[in-house]
Amino acid sequence: MISVLVVDAQPLQRLGFRMLLESTPDTEIIGEAENGAEAVRRITELHPDVVLMDIRIPGVDGIEAIRRIVAAGGRSRILVLTTIDMDRYAFAALRAGASGFLLKDIRPEELLAGIRAVAAGDPVIAPALTRRLLDAFTDRLDDDLCEPVREDPRLDFLTHRQREILVAIGHGLTNGEIAQRFTLSESTVKTHVGRVLAKIGARDRIQAVIFAYDLRLTRPIQCVRG
Repeated sequence: MISVLVVDAQPLQRLGFRMLLESTPDTEIIGEAENGAEAVRRITELHPDVVLMDIRIPGVDGIEAIRRIVAAGGRSRILVLTTIDMDRYAFAALRAGASGFLLKDIRPEELLAGIRAVAAGDPVIAPALTRRLLDAFTDRLDDDLCEPVREDPRLDFLTHRQREILVAIGHGLTNGEIAQRFTLSESTVKTHVGRVLAKIGARDRIQAVIFAYDLRLTRPIQCVRG
């Protein structure tokens, strides 16, 4: 049974989530919160498997709430629910420690699949969508992505092959695509990916993508051409 805590300022929205999750055999809502401060407190008390987090909540906003939850070291995975006009906050939420995000206009079965994926430790954003998301937000990052690769002591723990795979992850490639690129089996790639995540301290694949971008291991196409 996957335990879920819903964080949303709208009572009707929370009711809708409750009706959906309580009608599903493998999910249950163990709590609700209508603002960020309450969310942090309730997560500390209840330790849900998954947190459905809206960005637009009063007081402590969703992104800051995610930062506080992750900093507290809890095991809860955070799935951000956003709307089309809030896409510009999605990257910030992922950088803060969310395991993925979905749009609020998705179908119920897609939300349930996302909850199950996040609970299993997998990101819910498909690799192709990850690439589009990062491309869309390239010009919003604080620094110039075309500057030289940044140094980080965690890179020293990676083998040459693991560093190559980290770059491939940064480009949003699936395990199958990575296997094809480097002529490896998918099981070998899966092992490499697990070791890469552990060595760089990434919670999941999305965090590895962000790590690669932050260190300039992954470059926009215009930098490569330049």
